[in-house]
Amino acid sequence: MELSSNRQIIYHKVNLKEQKSDFSYWQAQSYQARLEALEQTRQEYHKWKDNNAESRLQRVYTIFKR
Repeated sequence: MELSSNRQIIYHKVNLKEQKSDFSYWQAQSYQARLEALEQTRQEYHKWKDNNAESRLQRVYTIFKR
């Protein structure tokens, strides 16, 4: 079986002011799916930024009411 390299790329040019928000999409996703997407983005960022960077979050913040 041979894979074809003919691919069609479809895109829509949208004015920045007319761009829809992704908020409703991410709200519909499970917590697990959101965390997986965050982890993938974090790993890609570290690969892009600096190969010597330690791959971890810099800080953990706790918010509480007094």
